Amino acid sequence: MAVAFAAPAPAPQDPLPSWNDGPAKQSIIAFVASATTPGDTGYIPLAERVAVFDNDGTLWTEQPMYVQSAFIRDRLRALALEHPELLENPAVRSALGQDGGNGGGDDESSHFEPSAELLSALAAVHAGWTVEQFGRAVLDWLATARHPRFHRPYTDLVYQPMLELIRYLQENGFRTWIVSGGGADFMRPWVDSVYGIPREQVVGSTIVVRYELRDTVPVLIRTPRIEFIDDEEGKPVGIHRSIGRRPAAAAGNSDGDRQMLEYTDGGTRARLMLLVHHDDCEREYCYDRESAVGRLDTALDEAQARGWTIVSMKRDWKVIYPFERGSAGRNSGGRRR
Repeated sequence: MAVAFAAPAPAPQDPLPSWNDGPAKQSIIAFVASATTPGDTGYIPLAERVAVFDNDGTLWTEQPMYVQSAFIRDRLRALALEHPELLENPAVRSALGQDGGNGGGDDESSHFEPSAELLSALAAVHAGWTVEQFGRAVLDWLATARHPRFHRPYTDLVYQPMLELIRYLQENGFRTWIVSGGGADFMRPWVDSVYGIPREQVVGSTIVVRYELRDTVPVLIRTPRIEFIDDEEGKPVGIHRSIGRRPAAAAGNSDGDRQMLEYTDGGTRARLMLLVHHDDCEREYCYDRESAVGRLDTALDEAQARGWTIVSMKRDWKVIYPFERGSAGRNSGGRRR
């Protein structure tokens, strides 16, 4: 008589293959298990599964300057050729390195942080643009701009482990949102193709836009006025305005994300508060308490006191970027079109 042997059951697939085994990875998997298991005290109904992610420094590299700051600097360079009167503004001259400052430098050591005067000058030049025109300018810039250290497009410098986390949460019924201090209009044109997060699930800083008809075509027109700053205390407010639910999971990397993580921690079911700590000088950057960009000081103290998940890039991540795995695409994470 023939004896039939059952084939061994396949080993479960690791949902976070770029994460090293350790407390951070374990806390993520335990959170998802609790949130999705009916009868568990942490179970979250499907409609209430909301996860929010900061962008700069949480999903992609923000050093030596925020990516949107690099865009602003380069846009000012181009616009100054068309509008020489911009150079009458001392803040613009300084940003472009035309008064002896280093604001316009392209090397890795250059630091450029747009001042209120600079943002006002840029907003004034873009006033009258449609939101579609501005979006095309962002995509055109991303297609050619390169990071000063890695010499790659900025959209190559997304964090592979965080792409896997986004995908893992999505596969378990979570709606994933970006909640960033950056401009919503700057992020929306590309987040779907880079992160796999729909453009309508972006909460960011906004300017006032107005509706008008141009040649019988209805359009939204940018104005120079700032409407909302989605940072620090503004992040929970932006979440309430745009999402209408307290998140069950939140990920950030700086003091600007502290209130968003606190708001998430106020939930009563399973919850995950995660901070990315930039401590890998060789593969990325090392910075926290003293950094002018992405400072992590009070939020780090609070995370340690309240038991939030602190992710060490050096210890917890096998790779930083998708291209380190020889990937031609957004491996295990966002979609490419």
